[in-house]
This record gives sequence, C-alpha cells and structure tokens, in this order.
Amino acid sequence: MFVAKINVTLKESVLDPQGQTVLRTLHDQGKNTVTDLRVGKYIEMKIDASSQSVAEALAKEICESVLVNQVIEAYRLVVEKL
Repeated sequence: MFVAKINVTLKESVLDPQGQTVLRTLHDQGKNTVTDLRVGKYIEMKIDASSQSVAEALAKEICESVLVNQVIEAYRLVVEKL
C-alpha cells in the first residue's frame, strides 16, 4: 500500500486572487514581513499497487487526467510506502 501526496498550486504566471486576499489581510494585521502568498490544494490518495513505480505512474496519470488543470496549475507529487 502506498500514499500519494499531491500539492496543487496555480502556476506562477497565473494570478492568485485568493492568495492576494489572504496576503492583504495579513498586511492589514501588521504582518508585513510576509511578501508573497499563494493558495493551493493538498490531496492524499491511497493506492494498492505492486510497487512504488507502479503507484507513482498511476498517481501521475490521475493527476494529469483528473486532478490538475495543467493549463493553469502545477503539481508536486510524492509517493510513499505505508
């Protein structure tokens, strides 16, 4: 059994209005040392696979076909043995 840990964020070239709103709120609270903030999503998926490479390939396929809009989003994938 493996767990795929996926972090999805907007690409750097894409405006992140939610991140900008949170950043403005932090600045309004006096937390001016925060200079940039981007909001994303975190997904965990358990995979019953015969090997780590099989689990990684399946997780990558799922990310690219269902979970991530590759036009505007980027993702980082880590697969670990449970």
